[in-house]
Amino acid sequence: MVDEKDNAGGGIISIEESSFENSNDAFSWTAVTVLQSLALFCVAGVAEVVGGWLVWVAIRGTNGKIKPWWFALLGSLMLVAYGFIPLLQPTDNFGRIYAAYGGFFIVLSFLFGWALDGDRPDMGDVVGGLISLVGVCLIMFWPR
Repeated sequence: MVDEKDNAGGGIISIEESSFENSNDAFSWTAVTVLQSLALFCVAGVAEVVGGWLVWVAIRGTNGKIKPWWFALLGSLMLVAYGFIPLLQPTDNFGRIYAAYGGFFIVLSFLFGWALDGDRPDMGDVVGGLISLVGVCLIMFWPR
């Protein structure tokens, strides 16, 4: 809840304690919230990687061809949407959510690079991607 208070003639806006403040203390993972979190990481990854790719091909091109300007516009809108998707995560730890998302971004970048541009991941990419996914799942779902 936001409370406006007057301080020597200047308005100060302070945020009172909310139900979110200590919500991580009471939060526990269930099968449903784990699946929800994993799905949201994938949706966020698709929005960021595909949005970034659309901007990329409109500005730099792919396979020697530049795409129309509206690819960049659509990509930009997807990148804006990406910024809001993490808010749907079932837990409130900003740093942990964004750190864990990084591993999904790595793997999805390889997969979409392969699907959209034909850049097939090599064994180092596969092993590194799997290591990153194991690491971020530990970060996100470790019991606290």
